[in-house]
Formats: sequence, structure tokens, C-alpha cells
Amino acid sequence: MSQEETASPQVDVEEFEAQDAGELEALRAERDELRDKFMRVLADAENSRKRAERDRKEAEMYGGTRLARDLLPVYDNLNRAIQAIPEESRATSAALIEGVELTLRELTNVMTKHGITMISPAVGDQFDPQLHQAMFEAPLPGTKAGQIIQVATEGFMLFDRLLRPAQVGVSSNTAG
Repeated sequence: MSQEETASPQVDVEEFEAQDAGELEALRAERDELRDKFMRVLADAENSRKRAERDRKEAEMYGGTRLARDLLPVYDNLNRAIQAIPEESRATSAALIEGVELTLRELTNVMTKHGITMISPAVGDQFDPQLHQAMFEAPLPGTKAGQIIQVATEGFMLFDRLLRPAQVGVSSNTAG
């Protein structure tokens, strides 16, 4: 063999090793890129799972909001019916009154069972705009500004959300 023939394979081996090293680096870069994409997709899938679980829990807790709001006038009307009965008629209508009271109590129990709680401010409590709606303001002697002077209707919460604020009258006195 001549000297050229023996040098030629040596050059090919070096060239092959350089090419192989370049391909190896390209494959490593591609692997790292695919690993990064995979980790991002995995994180997105986990975030989607958590979001879906949170949405499911929220729908379970608050899905009946519209129905609950629609039941509030029923509660109000039963309550008004009981309060509207004059004292002199109570003895003759005892069975009817008892039936309405039982119905109101059952409605209240069902509402409580489903996370609906009543907001019942008392006269003299401080007005809270997060829970109360001022229907009127009036200066009432012996009260301080911002005190509740009358409760028109109770309010209701569904777990931690306000369904309806309690409707109240508020004192506008500046001195108490």
C-alpha cells in the first residue's frame, strides 16, 4: 500500500468522529428540547386537572344558586303569612297556622342542609354594606349613625357567597 492509501482512512476516521460528535450534540439538543416540551405538556395537563377539579367543586357548591334565589320569596311569603295573622284569629286557625309554621321550618331545614344560612340582623346592630342593604335612612332619637333601626327582610348566604342582603333601615343621626 502506498502512503496515500494509508493516510486516507485516517482522515476519514477523524472526519467521521467529528461528524459523529456533531450529530451527538444535535441529538442531545433535540432530546433536551423534547424533554422541555414534555415537561410543559405535563404541567399543562396537571393545571387542567386541578382547574377541572376546582370547577367541579364550585359547581357542586354553587350550582343551585338560581334555585336558592328563587326559593327566597317563598320563605318571605310564608314568614309574612304567619306574621299577618291577628292574635284574635290564632285560636280558631291554630291548625292552619301550625301547618304554615311547619312548612316554613321544613323549608328552613332544607335550605340549611344545602348550605344556605340566614342573615338576621337585630335592631341596634351596626350596618354592614357587605351583608345589608339600606332601604331607607332616618334620624331616630337614641341611636347612632349607621345603626340598624328596622329589619324589613332577612338576608341569605350560600356558603360564603351572598344570595341576598338583609334589607334594613338605618339611623342617620350624627349624635347619639
